[in-house]
Amino acid sequence: MTTNTPPEVLRYTAFSSDPDGGNPAGVVLDATALDDSDMLAIAADLGYSESAFLTAPPGGLDGQDGRAYSIRYFSPKAEVPFCGHATVATAVALAERIGPGELVFATRAGTVPVEVAEEGGKLRATLTSVEPHIEEIAAADLTEALAALGWPTADLDPAFPPRIAFAGARHLVLAAAMRARLADLAYDFARLEALMHRLDLTTVQLVWRESATVFHVRDPFPVGGVVEDPATGAAAAAFGAYARDLGLVPEDAVLTLHQGADLGRPGELTVTLRAGDTRVRVTGAGARIS
Repeated sequence: MTTNTPPEVLRYTAFSSDPDGGNPAGVVLDATALDDSDMLAIAADLGYSESAFLTAPPGGLDGQDGRAYSIRYFSPKAEVPFCGHATVATAVALAERIGPGELVFATRAGTVPVEVAEEGGKLRATLTSVEPHIEEIAAADLTEALAALGWPTADLDPAFPPRIAFAGARHLVLAAAMRARLADLAYDFARLEALMHRLDLTTVQLVWRESATVFHVRDPFPVGGVVEDPATGAAAAAFGAYARDLGLVPEDAVLTLHQGADLGRPGELTVTLRAGDTRVRVTGAGARIS
């Protein structure tokens, strides 16, 4: 750190307007004086799944003056290329200071525009993902993932083939056939962490389909030093791309993802798909944690 003045570390939750719901994130609106070790230390001290750090935008980044930034994300263990909930938390924190409207963030994964709007006296942020893509998972890797989770193959929903999905970060998508399977999450932390490092996964996106457009999700996050992420915007974007790519939802669709209830931190993520635009939009509320 190049200064003795400690940075202001804000605490916000994303994907809930209740500070006790959603996914908490640390937010540093001016990280100019921090180096990588400083940011990692702050993230580790907070213990949230991720914290976000803002600095000046790179040259050539489109965006209104004062509303464009570089942003980096750190879990308690390592930097991650993109984090949806910390993006939403940061956008809400900024909107409280400079007003709702358009923001642009330069992330390691690419440029992520965010629109913040006030609805019913509460702020909601919508991020637009980078270009997504979907890939197969090798049979041996799938077998190892299920073994680490303690999930029998018979507990998978055959309508949702396992895939690795990317919309800023890589996530393995696995769908449970029953809500009870999703609720019973007790996995081998070290074993799953090792597999995720080898496959460069950020989380495992576990899904159960309640109805045509409503899903319940959970995200183990051992590579970040956290057993489970309470609400995962990057995984929601990846899942939206996955569901559309496999024809499980229409090209034009609005999906509702419920996450965090099993942890006592309920949150809601809205995933919007638009025909003719391969990117995915993820919307959620946010609130400051006192």
